[in-house]
Amino acid sequence: MTLGLHNLYPGIGSKKTSKRLGRGNASGKGTTAARGVKGQKARTGGRGGLKLMGMRDLMLSTPKLPGFTSIYPQNQVVKLSDLEKSYKAGELVNPISLKSKKLILDAQKPVKILSTGELTKKLSFEGCLFSKSARAKIEGVGGEIKE
Repeated sequence: MTLGLHNLYPGIGSKKTSKRLGRGNASGKGTTAARGVKGQKARTGGRGGLKLMGMRDLMLSTPKLPGFTSIYPQNQVVKLSDLEKSYKAGELVNPISLKSKKLILDAQKPVKILSTGELTKKLSFEGCLFSKSARAKIEGVGGEIKE
């Protein structure tokens, strides 16, 4: 049998007619319109957003991520080898001068000097934090640390 317009028909179940609710008792779906008798589900807008979510459900539904976000800013790290390249002997090293030489991004956040590399120049430091070994290297060269 060949396929033609005269023998096409819709698939089984694709043309199901919807229930006509609340159209009189003779239809079989009158009065309560197949919703049962009374109660929250029988009302219009029922079963959706009528109950307040309890605290336990709220806690269970919120996503829990590992770790936490600290309220304190992280130290910006500067190596002694970077200071050796960027500064001349006798210069003052502080967050503002470090930012102007583009060794740090923000002069407001704390700066920590680490002992990576060598320092041969006598520099004076102000407004910075130091590792123990960096402090020893700076003082060993004759550098000055102002608190």
